[in-house]
Amino acid sequence: MWEFTGKTRPEFALVPRDGQESVWDYPRPPALVPSDDQVDVAFNDLKLASSRRTLRVLETAHPPTYYIPEDDVNWEFLAAIARSSFCEWKGTANYFSMQRNSQQGAIAWQYRSPVASFAQLDGHVSFYPSLTDCCVNGERVIPQPGIFYGGWITSRVVGPFKGEPGTGHW
Repeated sequence: MWEFTGKTRPEFALVPRDGQESVWDYPRPPALVPSDDQVDVAFNDLKLASSRRTLRVLETAHPPTYYIPEDDVNWEFLAAIARSSFCEWKGTANYFSMQRNSQQGAIAWQYRSPVASFAQLDGHVSFYPSLTDCCVNGERVIPQPGIFYGGWITSRVVGPFKGEPGTGHW
């Protein structure tokens, strides 16, 4: 469990209850935190990944993003696509679609050779919960709002979250 650092949350931030985390307590730049939560990812009943050895990226105003070790990913269903993006914190991401439907677009991404402060992400993959069925400890994940973001919202975190209406100036 992430520990509150004592910084002041904005007035509009929801106050977490016992067992919850506020995304307004997460740091910027983001933190990379190991997790033993049970994380499962599927697509149309095809099991894409299952792990208890994940990494969570925690960034102010964003729900956590879970990264799964590539050894716990079922690669027979995924194919690399010609797409990349750059994150100021993590480096260059490469993307994957479903093997049988590359026209669908990216459903997962990975940082190969991330920047030094996020070197642990090498060999890990994350999935868009808006395009896959993601669960954490048996709870279905709600996708972070916005077309660009890949955060995983569960009952464990409270916001408001970057990507919701009216958050473009954050």
